[in-house]
Amino acid sequence: MSNLTVPEMANAMIASGVKRVHVLAWRDFDDDEAGGSEDHAHEFMKRWQEAGLSVLHRTSHAAGKPSTAIRSGYDVVRRGGRMSVFPRTMASEIFGRMGKYDALVEIWNGVPWLSPVWCRRPRILILHHVHGPMWNQMFSPPLAAIGRGLETKFAPPFYRRTPTVTTSDDTREELIHLGWKPELVTTGPVGVDDFFSSGGVKTWHPSVLAVGRQAPVKRFIELLEQVKFTRQFVEGATLTLVGDGPDRAKIVEWIEQNQAHDWVTLLGRVTRDELRDQYRQAWVIASASLAEGWGLALTEAAGCGTPAVATDISGHRCSVLNGETGLLAPLENLGRVIADVLLDDSLRTTLARHAEQRARTLTWDALAAGVLQPLYLQVVGQPS
Repeated sequence: MSNLTVPEMANAMIASGVKRVHVLAWRDFDDDEAGGSEDHAHEFMKRWQEAGLSVLHRTSHAAGKPSTAIRSGYDVVRRGGRMSVFPRTMASEIFGRMGKYDALVEIWNGVPWLSPVWCRRPRILILHHVHGPMWNQMFSPPLAAIGRGLETKFAPPFYRRTPTVTTSDDTREELIHLGWKPELVTTGPVGVDDFFSSGGVKTWHPSVLAVGRQAPVKRFIELLEQVKFTRQFVEGATLTLVGDGPDRAKIVEWIEQNQAHDWVTLLGRVTRDELRDQYRQAWVIASASLAEGWGLALTEAAGCGTPAVATDISGHRCSVLNGETGLLAPLENLGRVIADVLLDDSLRTTLARHAEQRARTLTWDALAAGVLQPLYLQVVGQPS
């Protein structure tokens, strides 16, 4: 691995004739449903653009947003629905409708773009996680079976020689098991913006925070059940949920059925400043998610001095160092572990200190360089 910066690599690539990079992703950063994958893409694209590369980001339509835009200097094209974006984009690239490009980044989020079939330029793949059981939560059994087959059987043979970047060592092992060449799969941690820093004061009562899109994969109903169990041991414990999504109505129904209005707060979407305030004042941030590429909210909270208690899944194992910056547990034990952290001031303080220290080592500059490096090596070659 080289230690070159993004500007150094970009300058060498431009000198070699690679100036325009197209980045394909199914959802845009400004989409109301954008999450960690979209943050990840935005952070490296804006740094590549600042370094002199010309970047075009191709995504699906985002409600209320124009079909074309410029964000942080790079071009954004939003056309097509959640599924139609794939054939439309592939056709556009094959027939040159989006203009000339010199290199390609494919972000595979469940459905592949099949770039190995039609792209003959330098290219890389970004794959945050294999969806696995998520398919059953998102689609009917027949469609879920098709999705799993596409992700694990049909598409992988095309990608086994594609330089691939992921955020999790567990995902890297999954890809190798699916046939990827080990030397072509690299991992790198997601960054934490310095904006997410410690400050303010914690709530006077034990408080748990959960942040994320309220979709089935995040298992907010299960988290509610676990924090309800926590309250048997921790008097006055509360739970605040930040975010919105398709499971919102189910969450509201659960709160009503369990008469939980006095200890559960639903905030919906909040501003960045409000989110930081929530991170800072919570005693613990929790996640019951079934699958993640990287728990971005957990590391943002860490930057604000708040430790995590989360399910023991691949995306959480890289964002939470178990026993150091937080604790990981099976879903059925999550409530008990949350209680342990809330009741142990010394443990919580130690986890918080280590969480913040680690967060300060995670930078978006390093992430942008790590993602660019596989492209740089294809264009320029190994440094002497």
